[in-house]
Amino acid sequence: MRIEVLPCGAFEENALFIDDGHGGVIIVDPGEGSAAVFLERLRRGGQKALAICLTHSHWDHIVDVAKLKLELKVPVFIHAADEANLIQPGSDGLPLAFPIEGIHPDAHFEDNQTVQLGALTFKVLHTPGHSPGGCIFYFEKEKVIIGGDLIFHGGIGNTALPTAEPEKMRASLERAVSLPEETKIYPGHGPTTTVKEAKQMIGEMK
Repeated sequence: MRIEVLPCGAFEENALFIDDGHGGVIIVDPGEGSAAVFLERLRRGGQKALAICLTHSHWDHIVDVAKLKLELKVPVFIHAADEANLIQPGSDGLPLAFPIEGIHPDAHFEDNQTVQLGALTFKVLHTPGHSPGGCIFYFEKEKVIIGGDLIFHGGIGNTALPTAEPEKMRASLERAVSLPEETKIYPGHGPTTTVKEAKQMIGEMK
C-alpha cells in the first residue's frame, strides 16, 4: 500500500490517494482541487479507482466528490449519520466558502464493518464527536489509520461545530488509541502521527 497525501484548499484538508499496489486506488476525502490531480495520477499510472471513501461530510472534505463520481463512475461511501450534508452541502450549519455540488452516496459505512476494495482491507470504526457520522478506517495489516478529523498531530477534532457531539468525543478518541501503538495515523489536516503519540496527548488532556 502506498498513500499519497494532497493538502487541499485554504484549510489544507488532506485528500488521500491510496494505491493497493495491484492497479487499484481508493480516494479518501477529495477536497478542493483534488479531482484534477487524482484524475491525472490515474491516467498516468494506468490505475483504476475503486471507490471514494469519506471519513465525514464537512465541506472541505467533500468539495470534489461529485466531480470524481461523474468522471470515474465509482461508488461513494459515507456513514448514514453524515449523509444529509453530502447530499446538501451546508445543511450541517457550517457556512460554505463557495457553492458545492451535492451527491447521494452509493452505500453507508457501518461500525465494525470490514471493507475489501481491490487488494486492500480495512475496518470501519464509527467515531462520532467532530461530526455525527465521523469514521476512521483501520488497515490492520499495514498498521495504518485513516483518521479524518478525529485526531491530529498534537490535537483533536473541533467539538464546537453545529453538528458536533462533544459528549461522544472522549469515547471515540479512546477507541482509536486502543489500537496498537505503532499504528500510523493519517489525519484530515496536518502531518501524520501515531497511536502512541495520540495516546500520550489524550492522557495529558484528562
